[in-house]
Amino acid sequence: MRITGLVSLAAGALVAGLAGCGGSQFTYVRDNEGETYFKVPASWSKVDHKPIQQILYGEDPNSESARMRAQFVWTAAFDGDAASPGAQHFIPLGVRAEEPFVYSVVQPLTEEQRDTMSLNTLRNWVWPVTKSLRDQVTQTNPEFPLQNFELLADEVLEPGDGASGVHVRFNYQLGPKGETHTFDLTGYLNAGNTKVSVLLVRCSATCYRQRATELDGITQSFKIRKSLG
Repeated sequence: MRITGLVSLAAGALVAGLAGCGGSQFTYVRDNEGETYFKVPASWSKVDHKPIQQILYGEDPNSESARMRAQFVWTAAFDGDAASPGAQHFIPLGVRAEEPFVYSVVQPLTEEQRDTMSLNTLRNWVWPVTKSLRDQVTQTNPEFPLQNFELLADEVLEPGDGASGVHVRFNYQLGPKGETHTFDLTGYLNAGNTKVSVLLVRCSATCYRQRATELDGITQSFKIRKSLG
């Protein structure tokens, strides 16, 4: 299934870059152009993001769209589960996941997308957040695995120098009998309206309450260089 705002095929290849410091408590992550960066605990594992893209985009990994996405869209994923880290914990349907998970994407925008970008587009970049999109998804896909939405926080970010952003935190129940999980999304649109940078942090609702200081630190470390791009 495709969610509005997810599909973008544009020029400008991006490559993941990790900058680690010996003995550091954190792994510092940035895209190859150095315009988007954040940190995660050094004990977390970097995992294969391709299964996540299949969940979000619903496309054949051998398709031309998937090939182009791999070329032009930078993605990184980190799992806090030390025992069995993996992409299955991004949205752990049927999988017990008590540890946090982080997913980030940096995506150039087409001219058409630039004309339709809004703060709501950023809010909905990974999962449906606004009521209009949630209603649309429910009508078109009654078996959508995320249910019982709860909005916990919603704020507009003003990084300055022409950039804009949003921060939303929300709960979804994973299936009709599943556990409630908390998702924390920060999204930035750069000053030139040419690129979107998104960070999504996920953990069970109980985990998020217990580890709020740690997880908020990851969210607050997510920044863009406003004058570039």
